[in-house]
Amino acid sequence: MTGLPPKPPARSGRVSLWRYMRLFRQDILSAQPARLYRAWMAEFRTPFFRSYLCNQPELVNLVLRDRPEDFPKSERVREGLTPLLGNSVFVTNGETWKRQRRIIDPAFEGGRLRDAFPAMLRAGQSAVARLKVQAEGEPVEIEAQTSHVAADVIFQTLFSLPIEDEIAARVFAEFRAHQRTQPVVNIAAFLPLPRWVPRLHSRATKATAKRIRTLITHLTARRMAEIEAGTAPDDLATKIMTATDPESGDRFDTEEMVDQVAIFFLAGHETSASALAWSLYLLAMYPDWQEKVAREALEVIPNGDAEFRDMNRLRVVRDVFREALRLYPPVPMMVRETAKGERLRDRDVQPGSQVVLSPWHLHRHERLWVRPDAFDPDRFSSENGKTCLREAYIPFSAGPRVCSGAGFAMIEGTLLLSMLVGAYRFDLVPDRPAIPVAHLTVRGKDGIWLKITPRH
Repeated sequence: MTGLPPKPPARSGRVSLWRYMRLFRQDILSAQPARLYRAWMAEFRTPFFRSYLCNQPELVNLVLRDRPEDFPKSERVREGLTPLLGNSVFVTNGETWKRQRRIIDPAFEGGRLRDAFPAMLRAGQSAVARLKVQAEGEPVEIEAQTSHVAADVIFQTLFSLPIEDEIAARVFAEFRAHQRTQPVVNIAAFLPLPRWVPRLHSRATKATAKRIRTLITHLTARRMAEIEAGTAPDDLATKIMTATDPESGDRFDTEEMVDQVAIFFLAGHETSASALAWSLYLLAMYPDWQEKVAREALEVIPNGDAEFRDMNRLRVVRDVFREALRLYPPVPMMVRETAKGERLRDRDVQPGSQVVLSPWHLHRHERLWVRPDAFDPDRFSSENGKTCLREAYIPFSAGPRVCSGAGFAMIEGTLLLSMLVGAYRFDLVPDRPAIPVAHLTVRGKDGIWLKITPRH
């Protein structure tokens, strides 16, 4: 009988702040105590601030849906990400964030996703063709493959460029280099440093971020010139760059657009690659489910030739992808802070306190989910699954700050998973189990290794 999907060990006992920081830099998840899988709220104290992890659905709703302006994004979030993301929608608050969302959101509405679908399909077909040379039954590091196809989707849908394009390929390569240099936490996230104090980012982190932004600036400036000349393709970049704020009439300038493209790449590429890799690993662990996915894929999209309307018929694939997002949410924790004093579960919480919402712990909470650590895509048709889907499932956040690309990501994941499993069989490599760790996203500590063979 197949065991449970891999889960990182929880830390044992209390630790000092400095020990916690060392553990945190190695892996966010194993730095946390096991009690978080049952607690409704937990307090973490440092000499400089208080942090409260909230799992109770009522508290999650309070922060994300009911009063989001009283719980803005924590400034600590931006400390390690500023070199790459600048002032993007991922780290801003208040009126700046509202203006950015008013310009960005229309590009990801339902009709726009239909327009982007052919580009997603091309990226998926390229991935199927690329894997042909790897499908010989030898171990393959699958995260590298899902990272490649996720980057291809971003460039195809955003800039109408395949990953083989010279600039696209360079951005992809630099982004992977940047990830290797970027620690999960900057020291300024823990210490109350004034804004004028320089942040201690490594030379490599700053250099790779600068190269990425230079390449994105080139793409953005080139697209602006095409828009002015009337020759720009009707893709997501054109839609966003020609969109105006309905309140002010403003558009993004080049620097603002570079900030947004950087977060589209980080959020759309990194998170999709993580979710797709874990989906394939879970299907390798549970061959019966893999065969269900393959049968549905071959019935609905034979030969990998899909249309947008087919996505509604891929119900098994959708639930498998949804369950993978539950077990391995790409962004394991979200950090907010209190704008004013609060009373949370009979505790007085001071202004400026950190409020952590953890999809990782919420999705595996022992008081909410039936068999929380088990892989069970059928759970979403049960009463418990339906309730938890509404109240305890936030892989894309929730409320006004829900990810703009949530619908995009669900279509992308369902499409790519069905295409890959329809074409190939994925099997575990017995001596290379996947060990989940969380840095910017949840990935395999030593990669995710699978054997790939053709289905026909």
